[in-house]
Amino acid sequence: MLTHIEKKVLPYTPEQMYALVAGVDKYAEFLPWCVASRINSRESESVFYADLVVGYKMLREKFSSKVMVSAPTQDTPGAIDIEYVRGPLKHLKNHWRFIRKPDGSCLIDFSVEFEFKNIALQSLAKVFFEEVIRRMVDAFEQRACEVYSTDVIPSEVEGSCNS
Repeated sequence: MLTHIEKKVLPYTPEQMYALVAGVDKYAEFLPWCVASRINSRESESVFYADLVVGYKMLREKFSSKVMVSAPTQDTPGAIDIEYVRGPLKHLKNHWRFIRKPDGSCLIDFSVEFEFKNIALQSLAKVFFEEVIRRMVDAFEQRACEVYSTDVIPSEVEGSCNS
């Protein structure tokens, strides 16, 4: 199983970063290799089901996931947990935490673990895993810059609006 854990402070509020990540239906607008994204149904205000279609050249795969969300408040971190439902994987879990820093900025605590059903795809994924994850995390950061750049928390946080 492939795993990646990352923590990063960004000069946006937890509410802003939570909204960006919870907006699954907008992923195709900015996420690399995501050619379609949509929310299919809602179980409740805090649970919904979504599909992502990822592709590269002639390859296309559809992933269905259960997404559980909890918006941040002044006193509690926000959270988004994603569980795999169906598609080409054997296993997928994503966890996002949006933790308020004293200056109002956001510590993002992100982890992903996954495994393909197909051994050949899993072997190929090992080669490109870190690069793919880095590009995806960078895409969220760049999107935050594009959407929230006028609302940046004034701080000494590095990494805001890097291209």
